[in-house]
Amino acid sequence: MTSKEETPLESAAMRRALIDCARGDARADLVLRNCRVVHVFSGDITRTDVAICKGRIAGLGGGYRGRREIDLQNRYLCPGFIEGHIHIESSMLIPRRFAEAVLPRGTTTVISDPHEIANVLGMDGIRFMLNDAAALPLDIFAMAPSCVPATHLESAGAALDSDDLARLERLPGILGLAEMMNFPGTVAGQPEVLNRLHPFLAADRPVDGHAPGLSGRDLQAYCAAGISSDHECTTLAEAEEKLRAGMYIYIREGSTARNLEALLPLVTPATARRCLLVSDDLHPDDILQQGHLDRILRRAVSLGLDPVTALQMVTINGARRFGLTWQGAVAPGYLADLVVLDDLEKFQVRRVFKTGNQVAADGGLDAEFAASLPAGDSTGDLRSSLHIDWNGVDLVVPARSGKIRVIGCIEGQIVTEQLLLEPLIADGVVVADPARDLLKIAVIERHHATGRTGVGFVQGLGLERGALASTVAHDSHNMVVVGASDRAMLRAARELERIGGGLAVSDENRTIASLALPVAGLMTDASAVEVCRGLEKIRSAAAALGCRTGNPFMLLSFLALPVIPELKITDQGLVDVNRFGHVSLWY
Repeated sequence: MTSKEETPLESAAMRRALIDCARGDARADLVLRNCRVVHVFSGDITRTDVAICKGRIAGLGGGYRGRREIDLQNRYLCPGFIEGHIHIESSMLIPRRFAEAVLPRGTTTVISDPHEIANVLGMDGIRFMLNDAAALPLDIFAMAPSCVPATHLESAGAALDSDDLARLERLPGILGLAEMMNFPGTVAGQPEVLNRLHPFLAADRPVDGHAPGLSGRDLQAYCAAGISSDHECTTLAEAEEKLRAGMYIYIREGSTARNLEALLPLVTPATARRCLLVSDDLHPDDILQQGHLDRILRRAVSLGLDPVTALQMVTINGARRFGLTWQGAVAPGYLADLVVLDDLEKFQVRRVFKTGNQVAADGGLDAEFAASLPAGDSTGDLRSSLHIDWNGVDLVVPARSGKIRVIGCIEGQIVTEQLLLEPLIADGVVVADPARDLLKIAVIERHHATGRTGVGFVQGLGLERGALASTVAHDSHNMVVVGASDRAMLRAARELERIGGGLAVSDENRTIASLALPVAGLMTDASAVEVCRGLEKIRSAAAALGCRTGNPFMLLSFLALPVIPELKITDQGLVDVNRFGHVSLWY
C-alpha cells in the first residue's frame, strides 16, 4: 500500500547515483525536455529539463543526457496529485479498480480512511484494503479508523478498541489516525477516546478531525486533545475559526458534499499552506466523467484561485501534512511522481509518471502497466456480509396525535434539517405521503440478524412511487430503504439480500434495477466502466419513479450518518445529532 522503504545500503547507493546524475557525470534513466515546471516551493514556473534516476528526480536544468528522452513540447510538468482524504469504498471500487480510474487523472498518491469497510468487517476489512493495494502503481496510504462503530447510536458489524488501534499504528502503510467523529467524547475527555488518540500522538503521527459546526471553547478543547485537521467546514466563518485554532482545513468537493465555493475565500497567500483540496466521497461515474483531483483543480481555478496555489493544495501541502517527506514536488531527490498538463485551466492530463515510469497517457493506463495490475478474485469471505432476520423487520408506524419529526434533505449537502410535519394517517397507521414528498425511511440491521429496524420519514427525495434501497449507509452500513409504500420498500430490501448487497430500485410488484456490490455490501471488483453502466440504469429507474435528486443513492447513504447534523436515522431510531442522542418520531 506504500512505496517500499529503503534499507540504509539501498538508500546510500541510490543517493550516490542521484548525485552522479545531478552533476552530469552519469546518464539519467529518463530526461524530460522542454518542460514548464511548476515549482511548488517558490510558486513560479520555469522552462527547463528534468533528469530522472532510480525513480527520483536527480536535477533540473539544461544539458542532461538520458538513456531515454521525451520532449514535452513546453507542456506543464507538476508533481503527481495527492488526495488527502477519501473513503475509497465510496467509489464502489476495490483499490485495484480505483487505481485504474484515478491514475490517468493524475493522482499518484492517496490517503484513505477505510472506516467504511472497517464498520462492516473490522480488521479483516482493513487488511483486505491494504493487501489489495500493495502491488499497485499508485501509493495508497491509510489512516487508522478512529471510530468503529462511529457512535453508540447505531449497530455496526465490528468494533475496534484502543488496543486494536495501537496495533494498527504499527502497521506499514498506516500514516496516522483518521477522522475522530466522536467530538463530544473528545471534548469531554472520555478515557477511551484519549486512549485511541494516544499511540498516534505519542508517535507524532497526524490525527484528523471531524467536527461539523464545533466552535468556541469546545473547539479549543478538541484541538487541545491533539486533533489537527477538519474537512467538515461548510461556512467561511467556521473554517476561519478552525484555521486560527491550528487546524489544517481540508476543502471538500465530493459527489454530494461540495464546500469549495463557500470556503475558497479562506485561501490567501498567508493561509494557503494550511489548506488541502480533497474529495472525501466520490462516485465512480463522477471520476470517469469529470475526474478526480483534476476536477477540483478546474473548479477552483474557474472560481478565481491562482492555479499554482491550487496545485500546491493537491501536492506539497498534503505531503507535508502526512509526513511524505520526498513526495509532492518537482525537485532534486523527490520521487518522480509527475503529471504533464496542457494548461493550468482545464488541467487536461497528458501523461502520468510514477517513480519515473509512465503509467498513463491521454486518459488511459499504459498497456504495460494495465497488464501488470493484480488480477483474480481476492475478495473471499468479504462477499458474505448480509445477515438479516426478516421476522423481526417491522415497517409499521402506529398512529397517535401530534406532529412527527421529519428528516429534511438539503440539495448538495450531507447535513439535514429537522422538520415538524403533520403525518398522513390511513387505517390507524402513519403512511408515506408522496404528494407532499413525504416518504417513509427505514434502516434495517444487517450484520447480526437482530431484525432491529429504525423507521422514520424524510422529505426532499421527490419519489412519487416505489422504493430505493442500499447497503451503503454511512457509517455502519446497515440496509437503508426509502419509499412510497411498505410493500415496495420490502421488495427493494429483499433484492439487496439476493444480490449480496448494493443498490436497488423497486415498485410495488417488481425490481426495476439493481447494482450488485458484493464486497462487504460496499464495493465490487468490476471495472469503473461496468459500475457506471449499472449506476446509469439505477438512476434512470429512480428518475422514472419521480425521484428528482441527481444522485439519490449518495444522498441516501448519508441519511443514516448520526455524526452529521441535524436529524438522521439508524437501525436504533431517529437521532438528533445536536443532542447526540435518540429522539422520538413524535413531537
